[in-house]
Amino acid sequence: MAFIELDNVSKSFGSTHVLQGVSLKVEKGEIVCIVGFSGAGKSTLISLLSGLEKPDSGEVRFKGAKVTEPGPERGVVFQNYSLLPWLSAFDNVLFAVRSVLTKLSKEEQLAHTEKFVKMVGLSHARDRRPSELSGGMRQRVSLARALAADPDVLLMDEPLSALDALTRASLQDELERIGRLSGKTILLVTNDVDEAILLADRIVPLGAGPAATLGPETVVDIERPRDRRAINHDPRFRVIRNEVTQYLLSTRRKQPRARAASPGLAAAALEVPT
Repeated sequence: MAFIELDNVSKSFGSTHVLQGVSLKVEKGEIVCIVGFSGAGKSTLISLLSGLEKPDSGEVRFKGAKVTEPGPERGVVFQNYSLLPWLSAFDNVLFAVRSVLTKLSKEEQLAHTEKFVKMVGLSHARDRRPSELSGGMRQRVSLARALAADPDVLLMDEPLSALDALTRASLQDELERIGRLSGKTILLVTNDVDEAILLADRIVPLGAGPAATLGPETVVDIERPRDRRAINHDPRFRVIRNEVTQYLLSTRRKQPRARAASPGLAAAALEVPT
């Protein structure tokens, strides 16, 4: 029995067929990345897994039970930060802890919150409100909040897509470290193949829409911890990058009116050997 899975799931919005016959199994402790073009249905996939949306057909299951609504065992990190603007960084995290970990004493809740604020490197900014934080720092608060609630599965919907390149690279390194040390089951969607290779145990491509479906998975058999500078020179990195990108481009070519490739995939495609 998979830890969390999609079983032949399809989803439409009106006359737009977004996902068609999608099946995926994620085991406990795995980090799986779904890579696809913008608009392919990656956010819809996260919404289905979290219970925010219901499939038109097929089933979403968590530990074998059908998912029918959101639950604290499935934490979500969104593209936008979704922080409470009147609370400090620390109190945004504490709010989640108090809402979910109700059996802890007040002192334990404070210590637990402090642990995760420190984990994402925000101890120096713990008392600042979101308006006083940079985009990267806000996303760190969002990540700390999700982790501190101690979900069984962390669902991440392109959490770094709105950041500048330098901040995104820094947070990718943080995610690699946190994912490796926390042992959490993580499913992350992204349009950046390089990001997926840095972070994932497995990469599963989501073909171009409409009616997108998942393609063949690739195991990222590169030793951890992974250093972004060293990984670029690893022969296996180039093979994985080529496999994933070529598959995605092949699905895009089959779409007569496909959208332009997202920057992350377009940049990777330029370097794929022909």
